[in-house]
Amino acid sequence: MGKAKSAGMRRKAAEALAGARGGSAKARPNPFEVKVNRQKFQILGRKTRHDVGLPGVSRARAIRKRTQTLLKEYKERDKSNVFKDKRFGEYNTNISPEEKMMKRFALEQQRHHEKKNIYNLNEDEELTHYGQSLADIEKHNDIVDSDSDTEERGTLSAELTAAHFGGGGGLLHKTSQGEGEEGEKPKSRKELIEELIAKTKQEKRERQAQREDALELTEKLDQDWREIQTLLSHRIPKSENKEKKEKPKPDAYDMMVRELGFEMKAQPSNRMKTEAELAKEEQERLRRLEAERLRRMLGKDEDENAKKPKHMSADDLNDGFVLDKDDRRLLSYKDGKMNVEEDVQEEQSREASDNENEEEEGEDSSGEEDPEESDGPDSHSDLESNVESEEENEPEKEQHQTHGKRCRSDRKAARTELPYTFAAPESYEELKSLLSGRSMEEQLLVVERIQKCNHPSLAVGNKAKLEKLFGFLLEYVGDLATSDPPDLRVIDKLVVQLYNLCQMFPESASDSVKFVLRDAMHEMEEMIETKGRAAFPGLDLLIYLKIAGLLFPTSDFCHPVVTPALVCMSQLLTKCPILSLQDVVKGLFVCCLFLEYVSLSQRFIPELINFLLGILYIATPNKQHRGYTLVHPFRALGKNSELLLVSDKEDMATWQKRSLSLHWASGLKVQTTTEANHIRLSCLAVCLALLKHCVLMYSTLPSFHAITRPLRALLTENPVDCSQPRDLQELYQSVLTEIENQKQLYWPLVCEKSKPVPLKLFTPRLVKVLEFGKKQGSTKEEQERKRLIHKHKREFKGAVREIRKDNQFLARMQLSEIMERDAERKRKVKQLFNSLATQEGEWKALKRKKFKK
Repeated sequence: MGKAKSAGMRRKAAEALAGARGGSAKARPNPFEVKVNRQKFQILGRKTRHDVGLPGVSRARAIRKRTQTLLKEYKERDKSNVFKDKRFGEYNTNISPEEKMMKRFALEQQRHHEKKNIYNLNEDEELTHYGQSLADIEKHNDIVDSDSDTEERGTLSAELTAAHFGGGGGLLHKTSQGEGEEGEKPKSRKELIEELIAKTKQEKRERQAQREDALELTEKLDQDWREIQTLLSHRIPKSENKEKKEKPKPDAYDMMVRELGFEMKAQPSNRMKTEAELAKEEQERLRRLEAERLRRMLGKDEDENAKKPKHMSADDLNDGFVLDKDDRRLLSYKDGKMNVEEDVQEEQSREASDNENEEEEGEDSSGEEDPEESDGPDSHSDLESNVESEEENEPEKEQHQTHGKRCRSDRKAARTELPYTFAAPESYEELKSLLSGRSMEEQLLVVERIQKCNHPSLAVGNKAKLEKLFGFLLEYVGDLATSDPPDLRVIDKLVVQLYNLCQMFPESASDSVKFVLRDAMHEMEEMIETKGRAAFPGLDLLIYLKIAGLLFPTSDFCHPVVTPALVCMSQLLTKCPILSLQDVVKGLFVCCLFLEYVSLSQRFIPELINFLLGILYIATPNKQHRGYTLVHPFRALGKNSELLLVSDKEDMATWQKRSLSLHWASGLKVQTTTEANHIRLSCLAVCLALLKHCVLMYSTLPSFHAITRPLRALLTENPVDCSQPRDLQELYQSVLTEIENQKQLYWPLVCEKSKPVPLKLFTPRLVKVLEFGKKQGSTKEEQERKRLIHKHKREFKGAVREIRKDNQFLARMQLSEIMERDAERKRKVKQLFNSLATQEGEWKALKRKKFKK
């Protein structure tokens, strides 16, 4: 039964395939190629698919589908001519035609206003009807044209049409009939046309008369209406209207609106100038001022301002004179009287002061003769012969003398004045020659003008010049720090110029500072190698470290300048022993720099804590301290173990809390023991203030209590003596209270002595019984996940397979196109060759005939 059933199914499949292919006997498939999916058991309600698999049917269906979709897209891949009907509601049957028209009109107006009239807020929309504005139509203005016919506009009479367009035959025929009936002689064509012209002119005159009558009647009607309108409209006089209607008082809001309306509007300002433009203007200003200074110094104002005698003709009446000096006085009254005496007294005092100045200048400039005074023997003869002429020339000589003295004073002032333009120095000696011997303000002005005259935007090489200027200024600051005494005020002002140059050229500035720090470290290492110990450096290196903290960011984790500076300071605190009060002041200054550097990052510096503890140790009497061990460079016993210890009570009583000056770090010698004790107490006060600052800054560290344990032990073992100053006692107590008030937030980690005993496991491990043919060892969610993964893989493989088939289909289509193009080209080439061969044969035959002839 099974074999018969399968054979029947094959037969059905073959018949179905034959019917699909047209029912021909040649297209019948091989029954052995038909795949039959048999079921062992028939399940109720299950639909079976693909019972019979016909070979080639699915493939033909896939090719037909790809031909309809993929091949169509491939052929239209480079075409973009698509017609889209974007008319609103064209295919929407739910909208009526009126609504469509209204919506389309609204969209058109919206598109028009969006593009052209975006900013036209005052112009209203103009509505039209048959090309005419509705506003003009509503006015009913019928413009009368005297030369045109308003009643029969655009129409021609029958007689005129017959006369002009009918050849005159109709009109002649009509008139001849009428005249023939009356028995009169018929009229000629010329008479008829003249009669027609006269008739049309008469009709035109009648119409013109009617229009004039209508205009007269209209004007008369308008005039009558105006007279009636004045009677209808009864107006109240203005005075009565004012009495009846009182204006309300303005509200606070109205007053504010009016004030805002009358406020001054903001005026447009000029654009901000660039840095290059500002530098150019500053350079031009300085050059102009320098040119004026040189002109004043050379005395060119006298020649320029000197009045040259004008040419006077013989007929000149000298009536165009101008007074050289304005002797007019301001009219003033006091108690009803004119103030003339006061003005005279002021003039007399002014003249006396001028005479004194002239005498002083004459004494200073002895030996110099005025060319106007030494005019040769002729002038002496005139003085001896004519006294009256001398009296007349005295005012002129006095004016020339005062003018010359004023010019000489201007020359002296111009010589002593600071130049406005400076060239950038090429060496340190040039810069030192420019700055040495000048005041602080002049030095700052010179450096500022050098920067302005050599701004990088003004010339190509100015950048390198200003980069060199930074190094020169740094060296000059070092010289000022090492001078005796150090000029700290000038250094403080020059830091601003260094900061400006550092902002302009950060790379060259960092290289210069690193070079200075590298040299200092090399000198320290050489000193340690030769002497076994290093001394604290001079004030110049301390100033360089301070400047580095001001010019560069100190909160970075790693910085090319700040990190070497931190290393340098830590080396100073660990390798330089304390031998004098000067070393103590330098070390405390380095500690202050450390706290400034780490104020933002709050980085822990162990060298800082050790140095401050050592300073506190040498300020206490020698005892065996418990819980604290001194670290190099301090020693528990020795010459300098009690360097800051003060035993004189009188000096303690006279000490006042003050800040330590850097002059003590520059080698300033102590004059008396009292002054030395005051310096010791000041150093101790600074040390306690720094310790308090460290306690507040490092209070959040996990190891805070471990850090402050030696400090607490040192302060508790050496209680405050009542003989010490009150300020020191308060600092002691404040440091102790700050340490004790800090709570212990973190406990140090301690390893356990033995490992904990693990608990015994009494719960047995449950193993699920394996079932054959199923995936074991997973829950329902995991099985669902695996099922989805398997389905995804299957779909992915199917998608890849379809993509591969699509690519193969496209490749076949492209190959067929190429083959068709090649075949067409071969056909055309063959056709060309045939035509050429034919032409060649004809030409040879023609040539042969000619040869025979």
